[in-house]
Amino acid sequence: MKSIFTYVAVLLVSTSVFAEISSTEKNALIKLYKATKGSQWTNKWDLKSPTATWYGVEIKNDKVIGIKLMNNNLVGELPTEIGDLTSLEVLNLFRNDISGVLPTSIGSLKSLTKLNVAFNKISGALPETLGSATQLKSIELHMNRLTGVLPTSIGSLTNLETLSLFNNEIEGSIPSSYYQLKSLKVLLLNSNKLTGKLEKEVSNLSSLETLSLFENKMDGQVPFDLEKLHNLKEMNISYNMFNGFVSRNLAKLDTLNMTMVNEQGVATTLKVSIDKNSAFAADE
Repeated sequence: MKSIFTYVAVLLVSTSVFAEISSTEKNALIKLYKATKGSQWTNKWDLKSPTATWYGVEIKNDKVIGIKLMNNNLVGELPTEIGDLTSLEVLNLFRNDISGVLPTSIGSLKSLTKLNVAFNKISGALPETLGSATQLKSIELHMNRLTGVLPTSIGSLTNLETLSLFNNEIEGSIPSSYYQLKSLKVLLLNSNKLTGKLEKEVSNLSSLETLSLFENKMDGQVPFDLEKLHNLKEMNISYNMFNGFVSRNLAKLDTLNMTMVNEQGVATTLKVSIDKNSAFAADE
């Protein structure tokens, strides 16, 4: 009887080790491998081996839940089939040589919580479908070649905590929907080509800890409502075209003390409007 139990146990272990993901998901992985010149990767896949042995692929209950191929010499474009990995929770392709646009099929990843394709050569506009990946907590696409405007749909990601898009060529204004991201802790939009105003509704971002809009082309009055962000620990909104006055609190909070660029391209520091620290205290 003992030998029977031993046989069954060994059989179960063997089944779990060699369990295979669906043909659809396997095809998506192979498409990724071939589209990004897998034969030249630093850590390659043996396509004849079980997918559970493939470098950087995490599988749970016969579903791909993680792809972590950071700094692995991926060269090429992301295939549309990436959207077939519907149980994917983490897609981390940090610091590779990936080009082309971010596929619209990314919105099919309903379980995705972390998207990191920073330090690549992604171009074009971010797809509106990004807002359909409703579980996203972190979007990191900094240090790419993104253009176009910020997708309004990102403002519907109620779980989003980090939005890092710095050092791209994104244009237009910050969509009003972004001011409703109550869970957002880190907003890094610096070194783009953003224009328009920073609205007073920024005070709705009650969880915000870090705000960077440095080196854009935003204008208008710096909203005193920034003072309502009691969790804000770090801010840099200098080297824009903001004008008017600021409170002492805001001037101190900004890393470069509210140094702006005027219409003549000359760097100037915004004036502190009052002797008191807070603009709100002065209004009382």
